[in-house]
Amino acid sequence: MKDYNSILNQLKATGSYRQLPAVTHHGYRIEKEGQTMLNLSSNDYLGLASRSDLQKAFLEEWKEQEYPFSSSSSRLLTGNFTVYTELEQLLAERFNREAALLFNSGYHANTGILPALADKQTVILADKLVHASIIDGILLSGVPFQRYRHNDYNHLETLLKRFAGECEQLFIVTESIFSMDGDIADLRRLVELKKTYPNVVLYVDEAHAIGVRGKNGLGIAEEQGCIADIDLLVGTFGKALASMGAYVICDRTIREYLVNYMRPLIFSTALPPFQIAWTRFIFERLPDFTPLRERLAQTSHLLAEALEGKGGEISESHIIPYIIGENTDCILKTEELQRKGFYCLPVRPPTVPKGTSRIRFSLTADVTVTDIQQLIQSL
Repeated sequence: MKDYNSILNQLKATGSYRQLPAVTHHGYRIEKEGQTMLNLSSNDYLGLASRSDLQKAFLEEWKEQEYPFSSSSSRLLTGNFTVYTELEQLLAERFNREAALLFNSGYHANTGILPALADKQTVILADKLVHASIIDGILLSGVPFQRYRHNDYNHLETLLKRFAGECEQLFIVTESIFSMDGDIADLRRLVELKKTYPNVVLYVDEAHAIGVRGKNGLGIAEEQGCIADIDLLVGTFGKALASMGAYVICDRTIREYLVNYMRPLIFSTALPPFQIAWTRFIFERLPDFTPLRERLAQTSHLLAEALEGKGGEISESHIIPYIIGENTDCILKTEELQRKGFYCLPVRPPTVPKGTSRIRFSLTADVTVTDIQQLIQSL
């Protein structure tokens, strides 16, 4: 057997060792080893996960239906409860598209959609900084792929020209808000490129944008006015929507095809109907959370401005990198900030490129201007 202990010791020696933290949540504060800190590492972007008023209202509604706590089956067997269809119809209506399809997680979506739709006549062109789950999906598809320089659409167009006449279909794959840098893709430019070249399919992951951006909280695609032009619009419920699972917005034919060919959907027990009902409850109210989105935008801008020159200038969202460089320095800075009452975590290779270890500040609507000012003083 391989010497796994030796490999783990090597990770420890290079400052790359990871372990699961033992923490207790108190709203937007977090307790670790007896110390309560401001949580600056949460994906609960709208602060909905700890909203007791929403939980109470949902439970009152649930009493009338009593959705089961387990589906006990895949959707293709006996796990397709009515509430799934209701949520998919709501999603399709809100996005003004033909269809939607639910998945157990964003990882399931990204590792299942591309392998289902791509074949030997396909080439995938993906942004250099797309999430690991998308990379895994690309690798599982087994088709040729190229990664264009991050948000470099001239480079992407060069690749489109190269492959346009060589394959049956081309996928352009990107995130809308990038998970480590917090910067934003120009979706309108990608739509232009899609329309310029034949047989191009545009795949956009809105995991970090759904709920947070757009007039109605529908993401960057809503903000940039191009929902109708994106073939596969993917998003998750486990971040701003305080639930779990994921979805794709697409045409009806694509939905039917995925139901027949997407392995993570076909061979997984569906999420509990209770969970889907909670997701629907939150999603129905998404347009009402505009004040939370505005507050989050204000504090995000404040912190990004303070970190200009250290990574803040990169961010265009509530995800703000504080780039430090080496692993050990990043860990020391993280420990210092935690001692000062700010729960933040180091992000190291291979999640980010070598030499760019960083603290990834992930803000939520619960964080106040005063909180941010105190953080800036500590930095």
